[in-house]
Amino acid sequence: MNILNRFRLALAGAVMLTLAACGGGGGSASGDGTLRLALTDAPACGFDKVNVTVQKVRVHQSASAADTDGGWSEIVLSPAQRVDLLSLTNGVLLELGQTPLPPGKYTQLRLVLADNSAANPLANSVVPTGGTETALTTPSGQQSGVKIAANIDIAANQMADFVLDFDACKSVSVVGAGHSGRYLLKPQLRLIPRFVNGVQGFVTTSLANGLATATLQQGGVVVRATVSDSTGRFLLQPVDPGSYTLVVTSAGKTTMVVTSVPVVAETVTTVNSTTTALTPAASATGTLNGTVTTGVTPVEASVRALQTLTSGVIEVAGRPVEADTGLYSYVLPVAAPQVAPYVALPGTLTFVADAAAAGKYTLAATALGVTKPPVGPLTVTAGGTQATNFSFP
Repeated sequence: MNILNRFRLALAGAVMLTLAACGGGGGSASGDGTLRLALTDAPACGFDKVNVTVQKVRVHQSASAADTDGGWSEIVLSPAQRVDLLSLTNGVLLELGQTPLPPGKYTQLRLVLADNSAANPLANSVVPTGGTETALTTPSGQQSGVKIAANIDIAANQMADFVLDFDACKSVSVVGAGHSGRYLLKPQLRLIPRFVNGVQGFVTTSLANGLATATLQQGGVVVRATVSDSTGRFLLQPVDPGSYTLVVTSAGKTTMVVTSVPVVAETVTTVNSTTTALTPAASATGTLNGTVTTGVTPVEASVRALQTLTSGVIEVAGRPVEADTGLYSYVLPVAAPQVAPYVALPGTLTFVADAAAAGKYTLAATALGVTKPPVGPLTVTAGGTQATNFSFP
């Protein structure tokens, strides 16, 4: 039985959730609306599993409401649900439940995770690639939940349907070198409507099972990300209607880019088929690395590797730095990215090398709520290494 089928069976057994509402907004009076929530994830960097245990989700009409204030409503999972976030890719969702709410605007959500305890020391854990399962250290004050800005309109007798996007890659950082390090969890989440809209396509089967990453981007900012499944298929969903750039990356391979991919309401846009699967060529690689210093430990910072194409900026890689040292390192392709404008099926994508962008990257670092101006262009060469350090504030 494959991983997805095992997950679906586990999910089927988990749908008997206890949904509880408390405070001002938990009633079932006539005229209430309903909030329904699910959980999804973007792919993680360097981990085989990222496990979290969800206890409940809290919602409030005030963005400034404190944990102890009245007026909170809750979706409670009983028992708490432990889930591997990396199983929630390619459109797979974990249903968290639903609760009635009086009509109005709700502007704050809190996701409450269980603490690691003596009875359950791996409630939240990671399995680093090539390593063993290790507990995740969660933020202090976790009992009050991770605060998420929201903009939810509840209408009488209608359902508001949303998805919590839990970005595992940006949420986990390591303290200490190698697989013996300590791992920190600082959840990075956003709330998005549960659209049917999305984009799907195929990479060659030699890059199946997560060996290729597909992202939808706007202006060099990743909007959705996923990895290839066992057939090479990728599905980026849910996505707001609009125009996007599709970027496909794989270790040691040339970056492939499809521009102006349209996403329209109630539709999944298909960019190619199994017979025209994306097959990136092998590429020599070079390394961009360095250190981010902030004067604060652990170092909570991230670095993105960007590439400026004729058609615009794309992100090729991005993740948190090591929490104790501030180190980052990216191995990037030297070959020119292959770029094709979107063509609706049964048309075929025609890729052309963007020669001016070959091996040229910029780096953008963010820490302490500040993003430094991008540094570059930096040119990577086959087998070469270039160091760029950042200092905050």
